Amino acid sequence: MKKTIYTAFGLNISSEYLFPELTQTYCEDREIDVTIETGDLTEYWDSLGPQQDYYTVDNGNIAFNMPGAAIFLVKQGNNIIISPFEGSDERMIRVYLLGSCMGALLLQRKILPLHGSAVVIDGKAFAFIGHSGAGKSTLAAAMRGIGLPLLTDDVIPVTLNEQNIPIIIPAYPQQKLWKKSIDALGLNALSYSPLYQEVDKYAIPVTGQFSQEAVPLAGIFEITVSRNDMTEIRPVLGLHRFPVLFNHTYRNFLVPLLNLEDWHFKMSALIISKASFMTITRSNAAFTADHLTAQILNLIQKGA
Repeated sequence: MKKTIYTAFGLNISSEYLFPELTQTYCEDREIDVTIETGDLTEYWDSLGPQQDYYTVDNGNIAFNMPGAAIFLVKQGNNIIISPFEGSDERMIRVYLLGSCMGALLLQRKILPLHGSAVVIDGKAFAFIGHSGAGKSTLAAAMRGIGLPLLTDDVIPVTLNEQNIPIIIPAYPQQKLWKKSIDALGLNALSYSPLYQEVDKYAIPVTGQFSQEAVPLAGIFEITVSRNDMTEIRPVLGLHRFPVLFNHTYRNFLVPLLNLEDWHFKMSALIISKASFMTITRSNAAFTADHLTAQILNLIQKGA
């Protein structure tokens, strides 16, 4: 089967699957970092014994069984095998490939995947992390609306440059937004495609507002939701910053299973030494992305 070469997450990816979300590269002599291919993983999954969850770790390889999509096997940070279920939605398969599978592969490559979105402000990267529904993508979309480039959405790849400075690698030029966020931002959901069947979340292409280069990480904002009407932004100090990073590591349950606790701690310590940490407690009562954007930019300009 013919393969297409893409660039995403700082990696050259050769894939049997077509990814309209990703940027194609037409330089055939590029060194390939990751291959994505199809194969039958049914017997392999069954051989692993009774599964209590949708995932398992086997000699450093990570297998996912995603109902309605496929069985995936992520191997040694350089290979992903897909075994689609009959009648599965290819869009759903791509969501899992670019989410759970890439998060697992980045961990295998010792690139820290955080769960959130990141934008570029004055040549520095700022990450917005939080649990599902916290408003990470919505806030990043509001910042795009005033001309700030997007670095990544959903999975934030953090690594170190040659000077041991934490940097965020650009992922790919797309955001995922719920319809209520699209409406609140004044966009038209009919202009976008649903991520997959029967979901009220849409793929938003990011054209002309996407950073193609890795950017030094300067700040991390953890977003939490409150029933109160007030919005509060406060610093996270001392050792409290370590659990913030672990809690919002993408698929963090894999860290101990891959024996990466020591690496994660050392990586977190480096990030903490270079980046500021803030917690945003926002109201769940009303859309606050524009207001939050103004507050955050004011804080950054003041050097907070």
